[in-house]
Amino acid sequence: MRCATSTEPGRRGAAVGDGDLLVRRAARVFGAALPDGIEGLFAVHVAGGTVRAVVPERDLAAMPDVPELDAGGRAVVPGFVDAHTHLVFAGDRADEFAARLEGRRYEAGGIWATVAATRAAAFDELVDATVARADACVAGGTTTIEVKSGYGLETAAERRLLEAVAAAGERTAAELVPTFLGAHLAPDDSYVDLVVDEMLPACAGLAVGCDAFCDQGALTVAQARRVLEAGRRHGLVPRLHAEELARTGGARLAADVGCASADHLVHADEDDARALAAAGVVAVLLPATSFSLRSPYANAAMLREAGVTIALATDCNPGTSYTTSMPFVVALACSAYGLTVDQAVHAATAGGAYALRRDDLGHLRPGAAGDLVVLDSGSWVDLAYRPGRDPVAVVVKGGRVVRG
Repeated sequence: MRCATSTEPGRRGAAVGDGDLLVRRAARVFGAALPDGIEGLFAVHVAGGTVRAVVPERDLAAMPDVPELDAGGRAVVPGFVDAHTHLVFAGDRADEFAARLEGRRYEAGGIWATVAATRAAAFDELVDATVARADACVAGGTTTIEVKSGYGLETAAERRLLEAVAAAGERTAAELVPTFLGAHLAPDDSYVDLVVDEMLPACAGLAVGCDAFCDQGALTVAQARRVLEAGRRHGLVPRLHAEELARTGGARLAADVGCASADHLVHADEDDARALAAAGVVAVLLPATSFSLRSPYANAAMLREAGVTIALATDCNPGTSYTTSMPFVVALACSAYGLTVDQAVHAATAGGAYALRRDDLGHLRPGAAGDLVVLDSGSWVDLAYRPGRDPVAVVVKGGRVVRG
């Protein structure tokens, strides 16, 4: 691949043109406002970090002197939007994974092993680890990543995790969107009081969203409702872990509260799906978690038929889904959920953007962020057709080449 941009050593993603880029000779462009039936190659013009136009190459008017990227007949898709991750943590749980393969059932208490390691880690260690994982996401074509706290479960520790996310965001090419998840578990009856009265006031200024793990062995519906309503009073967007381990009422809570997303939804039923659709709650599905746990997959067809918008995400975490690869998630979603490739790519791009309530991400129409991925083939079908390989040739964030 020929790339006419240049990068300045030591500066991640610093390209000539300050976010100006002309991507030429793309075989296909996903998520652009193009009429059907157009043949030939396409060009994507990014100016000041924002998509200005996607046009057939033959119709390309005279352009100012901007850096050019030759896609070489390859396909272009928007940067993936990973709307559910737990990137900031220390340690791993490989032993737990191995034990589970021997027949021991996963329970939410496994989180405590990560909490202990994370509390013990130095701040710089947490930042470095988060940067490394975010960079791995970028290498797989992800340009925006939601990152949850939740492995502190103490006020100072939760605040430190969100500070680590902010520090990591200064050192990685991806945009990191912080979510407060102090309500990852409820260790005792008074813990939710601590979250509402102390943690949220201390942490809200460092977060965009507020999440809670409403499930068997975690928070009850009543406890989760208190947390989400308190988070909203602090200006945080509500989202919810729901119906992963059992059907406990989390999906209906997400609809009642008006959450931006309800995530997992393995045990959601048709009534839940209708409620989510009516409330405009995005279903963030996490097939890599079911894959890792060897547990049932969410009923994506039921959700789609009810009119629920679907997003795909990695759920990257050390206990149940230690992957940073959205291409893997796309391939798995096609197999496990029966999505077409177009549906899966849409869920991994625009769907994730909807879950984060961002209308500037997940597409390549004029006005969108200049975040895109040049694949290493002429079709995004290869994301699912040829799994287990690196499908990414070039990654662009805000009009700057950050991989390739």
